[in-house]
Amino acid sequence: MPELPEVETVRRGLSPVMEGQLITLAEVNRPDLRWPFPNRMADRLTGAMVDRLRRRSKYILADLDTGETLLIHLGMSGRMLISGAMLGDSHHDHPAPAKHDHVVLHMGQGARITFNDARRFGAMDLMNTAEADGHWLMKDLGPEPFANDFNENYLISRLKGRNTPIKSALLDQRVVAGLGNIYVCEVLHRAHIHPALKAGHIAAESIAQLVPLIRQVLEEAIAAGGSSLRDYRQADGELGYFQHGFAVYGREGETCVTPGCGNTISRIVQSGRSSFFCPTCQR
Repeated sequence: MPELPEVETVRRGLSPVMEGQLITLAEVNRPDLRWPFPNRMADRLTGAMVDRLRRRSKYILADLDTGETLLIHLGMSGRMLISGAMLGDSHHDHPAPAKHDHVVLHMGQGARITFNDARRFGAMDLMNTAEADGHWLMKDLGPEPFANDFNENYLISRLKGRNTPIKSALLDQRVVAGLGNIYVCEVLHRAHIHPALKAGHIAAESIAQLVPLIRQVLEEAIAAGGSSLRDYRQADGELGYFQHGFAVYGREGETCVTPGCGNTISRIVQSGRSSFFCPTCQR
């Protein structure tokens, strides 16, 4: 499932063709994805201007001039694809309609935004913009990793006394929003922290160092266009390439990249998810 860097990359790709643009026609080609679409979604989107495109955790939010906000969740295989517009130095022509093109937004300057989702684990919803923070998918989210309220003192306080593994604690969206399995594995390797260590047993100075490392890893991943594993593509259809720089994720049995280490990457399963780590560098 796309994590914060992938969703932010898609948001940035969509922004030039959506922000300040009119949705001249919205086509909704089925009644649901993971959940039913809101009532009259096509009618409520058609004729609306996109005032702002933002991200909260792993959700893209399009604030409309109608006072509503469109929430977009990519799910496992969802793609927001742009056609009929210049993307960089290339013009992407409109492709023929595809089987899994579930929602299509025709924009005022000729661009077309297509939400394609083969597995249908994605979602869209409409809500009052003024009440968006209280939406059931977002009301319990923790601070954004790049926000001022996500800082060393906050994280130390939030994890103090917790008996859950540090890997699970960082994946808890109530602690920090947007982190997923890939990037937590990479952060913990840089921090030299074993993923199974109890969060409340880790020294405060080690917890504090996680804050800049989380930001560092996420910034590098966003700059690389995210990580393309399985279905993920950027809004222009291109692959991300941060996966080529993974230190531990998906590298079980391969040599640790830390100079002078020489050990191989191990994998354990925590809460049904694979955790990759170096037994020498992370103890």
